[in-house]
This record gives sequence, structure tokens and C-alpha cells, in this order.
Amino acid sequence: MPVSSVVRPTGHPGYSETLPALEESADAARNLVRIALATWHLDELTDSGILLVTELVANAVKHTNTRSIRVIVSRPSERFVRIGVTDKARVMPEMAKPGDDLLTSGRGLLLIDALADRWGTDMYRWGKQVWAELHCEPAA
Repeated sequence: MPVSSVVRPTGHPGYSETLPALEESADAARNLVRIALATWHLDELTDSGILLVTELVANAVKHTNTRSIRVIVSRPSERFVRIGVTDKARVMPEMAKPGDDLLTSGRGLLLIDALADRWGTDMYRWGKQVWAELHCEPAA
């Protein structure tokens, strides 16, 4: 599937790709994050960005029955990179609660919460986007 790029008000392009809602799509999502961060000279965020997008994709695939997802990597401001995954489900993600069995699953949002500087969910009429942001230093 083609990667699309759109120039944003910050002057940084945004990258997005529509992928099948399958576990294997995490590879393409990680590649998209790598490309965007390398283009923006933010290689120091690559490890965290890859972990975040992997968890976001896994959550969308596991907890929705949507047929496709869209991965979006953008710069909403000079100081943040946003990694989001949209799906067509209108169910809010839920953080694991104390006492939940976290040995085999349920750690996704806990990991996102630990890695991201901030994260959230934007609800739409047709579905939602779960996103996470990483802080970056603006270019000097």
C-alpha cells in the first residue's frame, strides 16, 4: 500500500499508511515510524516510537474487529511527534486495572503510558484514533 505524505502547518510532512488489521501489519507500521523519524532527524526517538506503534497496532488488531487500520506519524508541533492508529471501532481503550492478570496480555496501554509523554484517544463518528506523543527538541 502506498505511503502518503502531507505537509502540516509546522512545516513537517505527516506520514500515513492504511494497512490490513493483522498482526503482520506491525512490520509496515514500524517501518513508517523509522522513515518519518529519520526524515526529521529524530533517530533518538526510534526505539520508543517503534515500541509505541507496535503496541498501538496490536491493540487495534486485538480489540477491534475492523478490517483495516491507518497508521499516522505527524508533528503536531515543533516539540512533539505523534504516532496514532485509527480503526473503525467506537470502543474506548481501557487501561489494565490492579489485580488484572498481566502475565500474558493487557500490558499494551500500560507500556504506552510509560513510554509516551502523553497519549489519548480521539473519537470520531466512524471510529477512533489512539495516539501517543514523544517529546523532541526543536531544531536549533
